[in-house]
Amino acid sequence: MSDTNADEHELSAEQLAAIEEKYDETAATRPVTGIFKNGLRVVAVIFALYHYLTAGFALPAEHWHMGWHLTGLFILTYALFPIFKTKATMAVKTGGLRIGNIPLYDLFAMVLGVSAALYLGMAWHGLPIFGIEEQTFRMGNPNNYDLFFGSVLIILVLDIARRTLGWVLPLIICVFISYALLGPFFPGILQHPGVRFNTFVSSMYFPQEGIFGVTLWVVSTIVFHFVLFGVIAQRTGLGRLFIDNATILAGKYTGGPAKVSVVSSAFFGTISGSSVANTVSTGSLTIPNMMRLGYPGRFAGGVEAAASAGGQITPPIMGAAAFIMAEFLEVPYTTIVIAAIFPAMLHYIGVFSVVHLMARRLNLQGLASDLMPKLGAVWRDGWANVIPLIALLAVLFSGYTPYMSAFCGISLAVIVGGARFNTPATLIYPAAFIAFVVWKYLTEGFELPMALLLCAGSLIGVLNPQKRIELPEFLDAIETGVKYALAVGAASAAVGIVVGVINTTGVGFRIGFMVTAGAATMAENVHWLFSFGAFELFSIPGLQLFLSLVLIAIACILMGAGIPTTALYIMLVSVAQPALSQLGVPPIASHLFVLYYGVVAEITPPVCTSAYAAAAIANSNPFKTGISAFTLGLGKIIAPMAFVYAPVLLFVSSTGFDFLEFSYASVSCVLGVVALSAAVVGHFLAPMHWIERILAAFAGLVAIAPSWQTDLVALAIVAPVVLVQVVARKRVAAAPPDSMKSEA
Repeated sequence: MSDTNADEHELSAEQLAAIEEKYDETAATRPVTGIFKNGLRVVAVIFALYHYLTAGFALPAEHWHMGWHLTGLFILTYALFPIFKTKATMAVKTGGLRIGNIPLYDLFAMVLGVSAALYLGMAWHGLPIFGIEEQTFRMGNPNNYDLFFGSVLIILVLDIARRTLGWVLPLIICVFISYALLGPFFPGILQHPGVRFNTFVSSMYFPQEGIFGVTLWVVSTIVFHFVLFGVIAQRTGLGRLFIDNATILAGKYTGGPAKVSVVSSAFFGTISGSSVANTVSTGSLTIPNMMRLGYPGRFAGGVEAAASAGGQITPPIMGAAAFIMAEFLEVPYTTIVIAAIFPAMLHYIGVFSVVHLMARRLNLQGLASDLMPKLGAVWRDGWANVIPLIALLAVLFSGYTPYMSAFCGISLAVIVGGARFNTPATLIYPAAFIAFVVWKYLTEGFELPMALLLCAGSLIGVLNPQKRIELPEFLDAIETGVKYALAVGAASAAVGIVVGVINTTGVGFRIGFMVTAGAATMAENVHWLFSFGAFELFSIPGLQLFLSLVLIAIACILMGAGIPTTALYIMLVSVAQPALSQLGVPPIASHLFVLYYGVVAEITPPVCTSAYAAAAIANSNPFKTGISAFTLGLGKIIAPMAFVYAPVLLFVSSTGFDFLEFSYASVSCVLGVVALSAAVVGHFLAPMHWIERILAAFAGLVAIAPSWQTDLVALAIVAPVVLVQVVARKRVAAAPPDSMKSEA
């Protein structure tokens, strides 16, 4: 592709924002006018400040904290998201039935939602004037007020989930509600006595289960803060620093811009849990560069989408689901982060391998030296932007709470971005944070080394040579962060209903038993294909485990069409955990397995929003771009299988860690991913015949289950392919340059 055509795809900030709004349902909002516009900005800032301050100082009682979070969700969602998204409802209208472009029925729903969210806190200790007893005496026996506000909350939570995320998630939740209330009408093992309506509303409304359960608590206490940190850190320049360093690391090698896309998306994924935001942010630079080099548009978009989808599985932030996983497993969040290191690496190795082999196949070179950023200049200007990330990680890995680490990260991001010695008024930012750190140290909240580190970061951050971020820009970043968090909050509240139903009815164990029983029957029927006399390549229990994994993976991918990763993880882990625990899979491996396949759904056609966003930047066919993203994401598809069979790859599995076993298993997995990548591209040392591609793909799949038996089989399969490739490579090397070019 010519430079001119590639340059045509370099989009403006407004065009990129439009793409994000089109493919990220949470980014497209209704315009609000008049006093309501400014009022909503105030609400968004107060919402963010409330979470920021409670993270640093003290959390209120759970029912109040989650109630205030839901209050903000109802106000902002009903103001910004219309009942149905059409051109008419997203346009500015005037008339007596709307205020500030918000219809009266949305304002009425907003008031109802806020009342239902705050009622629980107000009635917690009882309201004798209304005849309401203390909450302890109402558990399982709700009064009329509880039934009214509980029913309202259930309906409106489903509605805000529908408005922000579409119909799929609420409809699935309605199936769970029907299962709880209509249990006697279900067949076979799924049949149960049913849950009385009063009991159901009580379970969904009161804390510990249902809407006010662990999912909403984690989002309101931890996830929101990390979303806000990611937005502010990107605005202050950390995202640009990532892209520049990725270009320095990978830009000059074969297929440089595509490798820059992979590396920069991996870096950016550490601070962003949104695949679409990651795609738009890094893809605006990397996709035009790839196309300028000669990559087809659909492949360039697929590279960016596949790499960006890894943001939710890339430590240390990993998106909302990882925090909820830590609560489910009752382990520190740092345990999840450590466990996710190698699987995330395996994903990026897979994408990187495909990119490299495609560049070799197309004979694409790296970036010219004059297009490469200079290491000295990049770090001379941007060094201060890593201070907030370092502080966040230091606090997180020192055993403090995740929300305290986010508080420190946000504080230092504001200092690095907005405080300068030449503007004395801005020094209030570091002064206030240093005072907080000293207070925490004096009250034994921080140890001395941590206090010194944070104070030093505050003082050094003021020396940032970059242009200072003005207060209005910070307020815009805060508003953007709050908008990003609305869909996650709505999904977490709605999926709490699923958790409540599963806990009340035990449906997770019932479906888990159905999965394992079905897999066992299938394993017995196909076992003869893998046995040769006394020798068997796979035992019946091994086949049962593999088929169970495949069934759960298919369910994740199919249900993931249009459902956020967090919500999908919560629903499916309740099924996968009982099923896989019966087969001896460690809990952390089964939870990560479901999370990974939930992320795979984001790059699986026909619904693959990050790939569609990348296609819009590349001006390529969306479906073909999605296919490219799916094939490029093979590392993410097979990584879960690898760590289920070899939990040692997770470092912290209950099976223990053995360095030699880890080394063997990791090498086996990497070689399997490389073999699969070669099969996908059709090129290894030289162009591959279709028979070679099939053999390489089969060998790669077999090698993913690390054991000496399977590895010997994989080696026997792939050895002829390697020999043929070596001979072909020598033949290509000896051929004239013109013939090599035409063959490539």
